Amino acid sequence: MKTQSIQIPIFAVGKGWLVVEKPAGISVHNEPGKDLCSLVLAVIRNSVKAADMIEMSAEFGVHAVHRLDKETSGLVLLAVDSDAFHYLSRQFESHQVKKHYTAILHGRLEQPEDNEEWGEWQWALAKTAGGRVNPQGSGERKPCTTRYRILEYSDHYTLAKIELMTGRKHQIRRHAKIAGHPVVGDPRYGSARAVRFLKENHHFERLALHAFGLAFSPPDSKTVKTMQTEEIPEEMKNLFHGVIPTIVE
Repeated sequence: MKTQSIQIPIFAVGKGWLVVEKPAGISVHNEPGKDLCSLVLAVIRNSVKAADMIEMSAEFGVHAVHRLDKETSGLVLLAVDSDAFHYLSRQFESHQVKKHYTAILHGRLEQPEDNEEWGEWQWALAKTAGGRVNPQGSGERKPCTTRYRILEYSDHYTLAKIELMTGRKHQIRRHAKIAGHPVVGDPRYGSARAVRFLKENHHFERLALHAFGLAFSPPDSKTVKTMQTEEIPEEMKNLFHGVIPTIVE
């Protein structure tokens, strides 16, 4: 993936912060020059329009307030000055921020019992996971809750809306695996054979997990700001509906 050709849509900006949509396959940070923070910083520095729109502290730069897995696409909240960073970080630490995801899961995930609209996965998880063999992980396990709502079924998959109630690493992916319906395209917790099949037969080379919704209180407003991407990424939509893309050589 060439970083020069990557487009990073900016969803919203405010005093000291901005929300962007991260493509799958890009780290949020820890890969200087290639990660999301580096790419956004380059956009701000190289675009007069972006620089005028985003009031960035030159000393602080661009920092992520939270993380998404490299393989996951979707909305990420970034801070461009230290006051905004600390203000927003406290909201994540106190679980005030709402994050919603769309996932394509293998198989048919059954509706929650008692006809409830939302179901819950409540398996305790260790800090470090053991991959597909031991997704709960070894060592001390802490309570974790993931809420899910079934949106649609296709011949092979379940499309689900997911909300994190706690924040353990890879929580959605681990809970989905334990439930017997791993996230499609997951190289760590899913089937290696299925990942290979999707790549070779459907040209699908990503994790089918997208962070579509984010709600938080900006430092420059007293009201909660809620934003959502319009729909799931095209490659996820095509896979779910059985559309095989045409590859131009």
